[in-house]
Amino acid sequence: MTENLSVPHVLQARNLVKRYTEGGTTVEVLRDVSLHIAAGEMVAIVGASGSGKSTLLHLLGLLDTPSDGDVEVDGQRVAGLNETERSRLRNRRLGFVYQFHHLLPEFSAVDNVAMPLIVRREKRPVAREQAREVLAQVGLQHRMEHFPGQLSGGERQRVALARALVTRPGCVLADEPTGNLDRYTAESMFELLLRVNKEFGTALAIVTHDPALAALAHRQLYIEKGKLVES
Repeated sequence: MTENLSVPHVLQARNLVKRYTEGGTTVEVLRDVSLHIAAGEMVAIVGASGSGKSTLLHLLGLLDTPSDGDVEVDGQRVAGLNETERSRLRNRRLGFVYQFHHLLPEFSAVDNVAMPLIVRREKRPVAREQAREVLAQVGLQHRMEHFPGQLSGGERQRVALARALVTRPGCVLADEPTGNLDRYTAESMFELLLRVNKEFGTALAIVTHDPALAALAHRQLYIEKGKLVES
């Protein structure tokens, strides 16, 4: 896919390096990784286990800091921000979906989805109303007051996706979002991700082992031994 300079980048990484030191041994997990994700773009990040995919997603999502290099979110450089500023930027401009839904079992679907808005101190009735709107958009208008234990695996992932979308982020980062689902449910999730990308205009960065999901993306990026290669 040729880069369109007229489309702004919602997420950009420059020369990312991530090293871990344990027992006197230093391991370089990521080596000089640079990438951009444009507004409304769907990018798949593919690689073998241990190649650095999830590490890269954590750096892009401001959940970890690089050893070298920098990340920009909507043109704002992250280097130099304190943890409070990083958390605020992460809450307002990024959404997250994981292989395991990480829903709070004691809260209903609508309250789980409203949580990111409540964290940013939106009034609870306003947060719940916005959560209801997004749950309806992912096809769960009939399950809003159900608790996670009352939902199927696919429904729980839809709630997790709604939670990621409720803040209207520029980009959703998804780490193996279908890895814990059966084939039929995974295909339904694929279709939902495509619809979200198209209808919400939300950029998606998806780490996946699934070639069927990767093939749906506008671009596929491959990580091999900590280096990024674009197909």
